[in-house]
Amino acid sequence: MLPAETILIAGPTGVGKTDLSLRLAGELDGEIIGADAFQIYAGLSLLTAKPSEAARALIPHHLIGSVDPSEAYDAGRYLREALPIIRDIAARGKRPIVVGGTGLYFKALLGGLQELPAGDPALRAELQALPLPELIERLEALDPAAVRMVDLVNRRRVERALEIVLLTGMPLAVSRKESQGPIPTPKGMGIRILLLTRNREELNARIEAHVQSMFHQGVEDEVAALPDQDVGPTASMTLGLREIRSLLRHEITRNEAIEAICSSTRRYAKRQMTWFGRQHDFPKLNLSLFTDPEKSLAEALWLFQSAAPTQVNGTAI
Repeated sequence: MLPAETILIAGPTGVGKTDLSLRLAGELDGEIIGADAFQIYAGLSLLTAKPSEAARALIPHHLIGSVDPSEAYDAGRYLREALPIIRDIAARGKRPIVVGGTGLYFKALLGGLQELPAGDPALRAELQALPLPELIERLEALDPAAVRMVDLVNRRRVERALEIVLLTGMPLAVSRKESQGPIPTPKGMGIRILLLTRNREELNARIEAHVQSMFHQGVEDEVAALPDQDVGPTASMTLGLREIRSLLRHEITRNEAIEAICSSTRRYAKRQMTWFGRQHDFPKLNLSLFTDPEKSLAEALWLFQSAAPTQVNGTAI
């Protein structure tokens, strides 16, 4: 169970989670725990929009840049690593602030995932050696219903589904039974949760501005410095990685890469919001309503206070 002091800040990519969480951490003497499937990996700081080195020096951060990109990573491992960190922060009298956009990580923290089998290295190596069509064929032969539950374009998802079926000996639907349906926001536990949103047009403009900015800052050199063979199946799904590799191979132009990354990031942000809408009933804070960051901070604190007020360092939240 999460400590009562925990704050969860969720939202789509580009919405402004980093800025608000830094302000909250400064106001509440907090430490930030990442909940982002891409920022968890070391390297590619520009591509994954990690908090700046200055911000991370000012406010302690955890589970950001902490995993080698060659390693596979899933929600089960995240839960095993995040919970001890969150509890330690609370035990030291600090405020744990979990920040990110990976819905499964939040669902894991809130008890919405059934304990699934850990990956078997030998089996995983065997599956990684097979072409995607053969993986799909094997999954359909073992569990025909599973192919309707998995994104068949996403190789990592197909591998993991097949791995679960092989290790448990049960259909995928049975293994996932406890994780179906929305997870209600905890009541009476002291936990504060916010889902950050923005108006669609503004969010799309922010995404485009960020993509342009990361190219101006040298994201091509950052990707070129990370050899393909050092990137595992999970990290390889990082937004923009495929397009920039194509650019580096001179298969597409820079403008084509930028447009493709903007488009895929907009689609990803939309999927994130759909996920949070279906899986959780988090209170929402629309940042488009606040041009002054200090006012958005004040609104977040007011929402926390109205939900379950406590005193932290003299500040009611």
